[in-house]
Amino acid sequence: MSLLPIIGVTACTKQIGLHAYHISGDKYVRAVAQAACGLPVILPSLGELFKPADILDAVDGLLFTGSPSNIEPFHYNGPASAEGTAHDPARDATTLPLMRAAIAAGVPVLGICRGFQEMNVALGGSLHQKVHETGTFMDHREPENESLEVQYGPRHSMQVQPGGVLASLGLPATIEVNSIHGQGIEYLAPGLRVEALASDGLIEAVSIEQGAGFALAVQWHPEWQVRDNPHYLAIFQAFGQACRQRAAQRGASASKNA
Repeated sequence: MSLLPIIGVTACTKQIGLHAYHISGDKYVRAVAQAACGLPVILPSLGELFKPADILDAVDGLLFTGSPSNIEPFHYNGPASAEGTAHDPARDATTLPLMRAAIAAGVPVLGICRGFQEMNVALGGSLHQKVHETGTFMDHREPENESLEVQYGPRHSMQVQPGGVLASLGLPATIEVNSIHGQGIEYLAPGLRVEALASDGLIEAVSIEQGAGFALAVQWHPEWQVRDNPHYLAIFQAFGQACRQRAAQRGASASKNA
């Protein structure tokens, strides 16, 4: 049996012309294929049609992607969003229950940007809706009207906390990361461990303190040119290895029950 793990990649909803689409960024599915060495399968935001348990039975891991949209603030008892804020209720209805179920079941999880925020909100945390207006943190948004190379280039230093998942992957105490987000963690959800902090103190990575499986989420974008950055690559390789272990366990279980 092939040990190529099936990795579900979350999708956003988007209206293009008269039709609704479920889409996921190329950089995410390529990172799954090239760095995690898994088969990426885009999961539509159809939470009303599929139970989380049914999805988990079909995958060996889950990547919760970034997105132009933000989680609707009623999910964390936050104030109403500013006018013009992009939301995706169908994604919220799919990813938040799926995140909780995956963590509880020990299915490997990697969250990126919105996915990082989804992990915090799903487990009971809250968000700053505009980090740059808090008066505490720097502006973490990407520079407008610049090339992707500039927008996704190193923006600030990040301190990796000792004794956590990132440190166990060999990441040094300080690394440089990109910064492409306007929102960030305000209140850390119970059960989450801080894995890294930006130079201004904003939380940049979290893991599950006593999780049953690999569960890591990062605020920056390690999928960007992942094979050219050893720190980013280490994250995807560890995620892929966890997914392969689950694939092997599922294969063994299927053979035993055949």
